[in-house]
Amino acid sequence: MRLSQFFLPLLKENPSEAQIVSHRLMLRAGMIKQQAAGIYSWLPLGLRALDNVERIVAEELDEAGCVRVLMPTLQPTELWKESGRYDALGKEMLRFKDRAERELLYSPTNEEMIIDIFRSYVKSYKSLPLNLYQINWKFRDEVRPRFGVMRGREFLMKDGYSFHVDLDDAKREYFKMYDVYHKIFNRLGLTSIAVSADSGAIGGSLSHEFQVLAETGESQIYYDPRFDDVRSGKKKASGEEMRSWYAAADELHVTDKCPVPKDQLREARGIEVGHIFLLGRKYTDAMNIDVTGPAGALVRVEMATFGIGVSRLVGAIIEASHDDNGIIWPDAVAPFKVGLINLRVGDRKCDDACTLIYDTLCAKQVDTLYDDTDERPGGKFASMDLIGAPWQITVGPKGVERDVVEMKHRKTGEKQELSVESALAKILG
Repeated sequence: MRLSQFFLPLLKENPSEAQIVSHRLMLRAGMIKQQAAGIYSWLPLGLRALDNVERIVAEELDEAGCVRVLMPTLQPTELWKESGRYDALGKEMLRFKDRAERELLYSPTNEEMIIDIFRSYVKSYKSLPLNLYQINWKFRDEVRPRFGVMRGREFLMKDGYSFHVDLDDAKREYFKMYDVYHKIFNRLGLTSIAVSADSGAIGGSLSHEFQVLAETGESQIYYDPRFDDVRSGKKKASGEEMRSWYAAADELHVTDKCPVPKDQLREARGIEVGHIFLLGRKYTDAMNIDVTGPAGALVRVEMATFGIGVSRLVGAIIEASHDDNGIIWPDAVAPFKVGLINLRVGDRKCDDACTLIYDTLCAKQVDTLYDDTDERPGGKFASMDLIGAPWQITVGPKGVERDVVEMKHRKTGEKQELSVESALAKILG
């Protein structure tokens, strides 16, 4: 994409309303615009990052055997009254009537609706296990929406629901998804800690929150020091191994029962990016969901549910990866992998070198933002650092005279002078 044709409304100053790094940088980088309290428009740069996160989440879930659906954002209240959960969320749930005076609600979560779909079509244990998921917008009327997309009222969420003929199979799927979630977050450039957590309004007998450590996190967590070794890269561990290590959210941490010695126990703030629940029969009992079992008799279905805050993840990644100059995107999530800077637009040699680089990268489907504007060099460098493309290639008149361009790695700050061919080879691998 040529910057002269792109919509990128950058801000030079920190917005006064932004209290945390991700909110400040997302506003300054022209990723989002607030439309109301806790409600944002996603502008082109932000949408590209959001799409990349969504794609990675979907790829890993599809590989794990989950099946994607799409449910409406509006739900009839009858389903929630049937489950007995209509009043559980209180004022967080937006309720209203349509022109025919039918009661509707804006989806805060979808357990009831997915069960309604399930019972319409699945009648036998032979169709189980079944794991259905969607990635869709949700609305919860938070009392104090703040921190940008980290705690908004409207948010993009992946919510998944699995159905099983017995509790053992539900537990198998629960811990399978536990491992899949770690894989997802690793692909996004994050190291997550899964902590035992309260099931809250969703319910269930077993629950884990996936936390990304950050000073601005709203959760207080306690954990085994071996997690820090994994985060720093000193140690590798499987999901099964990490499940045996202690980690708990504040409400479930009991000091005198903690297996980790007090002088070794780690304490930190965390950002919740995912949550899984072993529901058992909480909803299937309420809504009488049975299938024909192996012996021919009706069997009550067991469930688990799995959530990921997709839009929140964009903010969490920025909280975990930035510096004083701006965002440092992991390659997999970056809206643009390469930022190409032409220091002298109109100079034939600079233009030709940039066109060659740009056309080659685009042909190889490498997302590239080409700054072909008349902005001053200092402004171009500052803008590219702010939006955080993993690689920057700078083409200037002095360099092209020597047949070299400057290549910068955004994360390390390392700069090299390379030929155009060598720079392209480094990007293309």
